[in-house]
Amino acid sequence: MSFANLGLAESIVRSISAEGYTVATPIQAQAIPHVLAGRDVLGCAQTGTGKTAAFALPILQNLGSAQPGKRFVRCVVLAPTRELASQIAQSFADYGRHTGLRHTVIFGGVGQGPQVNALRNGVDIVIATPGRLLDLIEQRHADLSHTQVFVLDEADRMLDMGFIHDIRRIATCLPKKKQTLLFSATMPKEIRSLADSLLHNPVNVTVAPVASTADKIEQSVYFVEKSKKPQLLQHLINEHSISRALVFTRTKHGADRVVRHLHKGGIHAEAIHGNKSQNARQRALQNFKNGKTPVLVASDIAARGIDVDQISHVFNYDISNEPETYVHRIGRTARAGASGVAISFCDPEERSWLRAIEKLIRKSIPVKSDHPKYATAQSSHDPDRDHSRDRAPQRQEHRHASRNDRPHPARNSHPHSPRSNQPHPARSEHSQPSRSNHPQPTRNDHPRSSHPTGPKPPHKSGPPRNNTPRTPHPIWGKRTGGGRGGPKPKHHHRSA
Repeated sequence: MSFANLGLAESIVRSISAEGYTVATPIQAQAIPHVLAGRDVLGCAQTGTGKTAAFALPILQNLGSAQPGKRFVRCVVLAPTRELASQIAQSFADYGRHTGLRHTVIFGGVGQGPQVNALRNGVDIVIATPGRLLDLIEQRHADLSHTQVFVLDEADRMLDMGFIHDIRRIATCLPKKKQTLLFSATMPKEIRSLADSLLHNPVNVTVAPVASTADKIEQSVYFVEKSKKPQLLQHLINEHSISRALVFTRTKHGADRVVRHLHKGGIHAEAIHGNKSQNARQRALQNFKNGKTPVLVASDIAARGIDVDQISHVFNYDISNEPETYVHRIGRTARAGASGVAISFCDPEERSWLRAIEKLIRKSIPVKSDHPKYATAQSSHDPDRDHSRDRAPQRQEHRHASRNDRPHPARNSHPHSPRSNQPHPARSEHSQPSRSNHPQPTRNDHPRSSHPTGPKPPHKSGPPRNNTPRTPHPIWGKRTGGGRGGPKPKHHHRSA
């Protein structure tokens, strides 16, 4: 169905045509009429099906042109990540270029000064992440009392990121009479519970079931040890001559490790995750879009803002423990009718997660066995370290043997030495028996009382005490001199 047949204004249709879109996707064809009618909508569709335009186009038309006088926030759109918020804001700018409506994007990681100034000057639409918007509300920089439309995009990811409490607090700042739209790639029970508390008699729009995947995605899995995943990824990227690939990892640090391994193999890649600064994330995403970076490694949270066409391959470097996330990941490829490839790496600890994914999508993922010839896991410096450990006892034995064989004239030639077993006159003139040839006396054979030099004096603990008499100070009246109560004199002698 064309956009002109959906009841959209001519100015909006002209803006859509300028972006190269003429035919509405299924989610757009079903949702736009209900949003134009002012109904609450609960929409569920896969990633890449056009959910953003499904709510942005009718909102722009319902808000109409800019109103005279001071502008108030009339639409609030919440997104889980900074990247997704920026892309939604760009969509509003592209589709509403002929409406005169103002919008601003609000997220953390950057200074709030420009955002506060934009709110103070007046905007019609606010696209924000929940955390930063709640901060500005608490600082009384954001007034949402005039909101007419409230939108939750990627609600399932916001739930996973722990934004559920912030969303509920923001909802209390909105008028009771408003239109609420909730869109999500997956629809777990928690999202339905949230929808029941926020939406009033909503229209359910479901384009494809949660368990379905695009038919044009070629799925496969490699059973591989965790330590061999970097080599397998590097081999597949070089073997298939991949021009644009997206690699998913479970953690932020895992994404950085994958990038380092690819760099060692001569493959240019960049990482995008929550620990990166906003400028670094935007730069990595832009390089990936324009083809400067062929491989982008992302965590699941940051990947929600990646809306890039012509992604030929998606690699599940780490299998997700959430089956719905797998569907969302591989939905980044095979967009707009194109074909794509989704390859998963499964180590022994991830077998149960793979079975859960296959149960959800109701199909078995083909197993690939064309593994490359993996290098040994032991690094080049390990053999040297092992040999050094083997040689250490040998050196110690050699050292001890030379010490035992070495004569000790100063110890054994003294006439009264307790270690001497024979009287001095009985020894030969130049004989120096070694310790190894004679039995050694023990400590108990020579008690302190029979020591040639006599018993040792008792040991006194603590530092020696200076017994120099103390004299009063001529000015302060304090006693100075020896002892522990004052400075020591320059010349003193320990008393006998």
